[in-house]
Amino acid sequence: MTDFAFQDASLSTDARVEDLLSRMTIEEKAGQLTQYFCFGEVPEGLDVDSLPPEHQAFLRQPQMVEAAAARGGVGSLLFIKDAAVANRYQRKVIDGSRHGIPLLFGFDVIHGLRTVFPVPLAQAASWDPAIIEAAQQVAAREARASGIHWSFAPMIDIARDPRWGRIVESIGEDPHLGSAVAAAQVRGFQGDLGADRVLAGPKHFAGYGAARGGRDYEDADVSDAELRNVYLPPFKAAIDAGAANIMSAYMDLNGVPASGNAWLLTDVLRDELEFTGFVVSDANAVKSMEAQHFAEDSTDAAARAIRAGLDMEMAVMDPAFDTLPTALEKGLITEEQLDTAVRRVLSAKFRLGLFENPFVDEDTSEAILTATSHRDLAQHVAERSVVLLKNESALPLRDAASIAVVGQLADSKRDTLGPWVFGHVTEETVSILEGIRSRAGDGIRVDYAPGVGIPDRVFPSPFDAQDPDPGGQDIGVVDNDDAGIENAATVAAAADVAIVVVGERQNQSGETASRSTLDLPGRQLELVQKLVETGTPVVVVLMSGRPLDLQWIAENASSIIQAWYPGTRGGDAIASVLFGDVSPAGRLPVTWPRHVGQVPLIYSHNRTFAPENQGKRYWNEESTPLYPFGYGLSYASFDYTNLSLSSDTVAIGDRFAVSVDVTNTSGVDADDVVQLYIHQRYGSSSRPVRELKGFERVALAAGETRTVTFGLGPDELRHWSAATKTWVQDATTLDIWVGADSTAPLATVLTITANGDSK
Repeated sequence: MTDFAFQDASLSTDARVEDLLSRMTIEEKAGQLTQYFCFGEVPEGLDVDSLPPEHQAFLRQPQMVEAAAARGGVGSLLFIKDAAVANRYQRKVIDGSRHGIPLLFGFDVIHGLRTVFPVPLAQAASWDPAIIEAAQQVAAREARASGIHWSFAPMIDIARDPRWGRIVESIGEDPHLGSAVAAAQVRGFQGDLGADRVLAGPKHFAGYGAARGGRDYEDADVSDAELRNVYLPPFKAAIDAGAANIMSAYMDLNGVPASGNAWLLTDVLRDELEFTGFVVSDANAVKSMEAQHFAEDSTDAAARAIRAGLDMEMAVMDPAFDTLPTALEKGLITEEQLDTAVRRVLSAKFRLGLFENPFVDEDTSEAILTATSHRDLAQHVAERSVVLLKNESALPLRDAASIAVVGQLADSKRDTLGPWVFGHVTEETVSILEGIRSRAGDGIRVDYAPGVGIPDRVFPSPFDAQDPDPGGQDIGVVDNDDAGIENAATVAAAADVAIVVVGERQNQSGETASRSTLDLPGRQLELVQKLVETGTPVVVVLMSGRPLDLQWIAENASSIIQAWYPGTRGGDAIASVLFGDVSPAGRLPVTWPRHVGQVPLIYSHNRTFAPENQGKRYWNEESTPLYPFGYGLSYASFDYTNLSLSSDTVAIGDRFAVSVDVTNTSGVDADDVVQLYIHQRYGSSSRPVRELKGFERVALAAGETRTVTFGLGPDELRHWSAATKTWVQDATTLDIWVGADSTAPLATVLTITANGDSK
């Protein structure tokens, strides 16, 4: 027997929410809409006073959070990842709340928790939504076992400028691939919201990836057509997959801060995209509206956010939403607007079953976090994410009797994990050097030379304070780079093949890690050049979260592998690819520029009035990419033949099929990624020269032929036109290509008619 209707689990969520809402004071309602960062105790030995003021705020949380929890004045906490600590705070807030309303614990579970998977851009490079979904399901299982209910992921910002640090978290440059990846991640995190799943929180709504100059936190100016055709489709896909939360962006979108933008959060998100969950701000984004000279003060900022459709404020210190009772008294918001936000937050808590099961089982947590099956999946995902960019017979390493491994990144466990991981145990990571040595066994000699140091960031990362091991080995410090280069060359000259691991340290990618150059940091290029001079075949393994300048390396190295940041079992995965146990089949989710001066450079640009000069836009060098979108090599070879349509002519609104035969013409079993692109020759608007509209990763045995079929219809062929201010599908002529990347030559033509006279 329950005392109140909201405690009766047999009632509908709506009925329970309304009953609880009717019993809450204005202050209690405001508390439910507030989320605090909670990092726990200050790390031993850390001089907080020496940090910038904004960083100190992160570390002086405990007393403030404890007080808010004791009075039931907080609805959610962020950054607790220990089951026992979560239970302690949960008990405190339930006891401190008149109605026993449980906390919602959120965390940045970006690409794994204890088990770290490849970074999101690497997962997008797998072109495999099923494996991405499986990875996020494991991440959700580990998160829930740690007391976490909600992941601030996936980040589904389209990213088209590799200078932007957060490209590493992104789904790449393409809305079609990005939509498939976004939906897969949401399904993996949430599923049916059972006991081993968490709320997904797609972010950042919207246009954050369009930051000017690739500079993090800059404003974005995005046309309606680009917003709807490029930046919104992944959010639509995530919402259709069931996303229960959306995070608003920090920055100004077209002159209005996203977290106070009623057109964006209500007209677009709620009305157009039909989102029904709750919206949380990014960190301090409500109070930041004062700094952006949009809101007069905290009360004004809180009111603007609530009126716009924001439901919860993520705050570091002094939340703006503490002023909501004052905003109500002043008539800046209505109680119904306040209640609408509270309903959405309470609904999420009821959906998760937190009123019945607010605590996590501490006894089972460690077994879940250390599950062998999780580590095995991490290796599998990493193997599927590797992109082979060049291979002149150096790979696979089947005949080498001696191998030189060069580069400090090869032996850095922390950098192998990549950025945006906080629940990891560095010692559990397999570095690339360890993976090669393990796979080589006793029969192959493996020598190691660290080479050169990698200079650290000019400006430190504010997230290093929350990372127990931000740099791993201090690879930014080397006594003598000249000696390191000479020693590495000596080691390489004595080996059958040299594997040099170069790239960026993990904290040189991610938030606040934008770059003005794409050069390899420090003297790493000089190191590679010296190794090539030895005459030993050089395999370059690139560890990075963005495309880097590989022009010289592409000309002179024997082979190039883009390893990204491959995660907990990254070393084993890279070794599997190097030795040929796995044929690489990752494909680029971004266009790879030759030089930073080309960016942003995308494959899906519009056709110019002088298309014959497309590759000659710069007088001093080619304006084409070094590697096109969708590109990647294999140890196998594939032929594409018999491209056909189910009909040469269809009417607007009709669906049709595109089929192609794909043959593995080699003696190696391998995967290929079959990609379909279209171009609309004329219509309501000019359309990109090519747009991805279908893909499938297929496993083909040696000599096997398979017919791959794609279905296309209005959803794939429509676009938002600036001319009509609506979504349209035109009567037109459509070019269709199918092949291995965005330059695929195999083509056919389809006619789309307006009168239904199809055949």
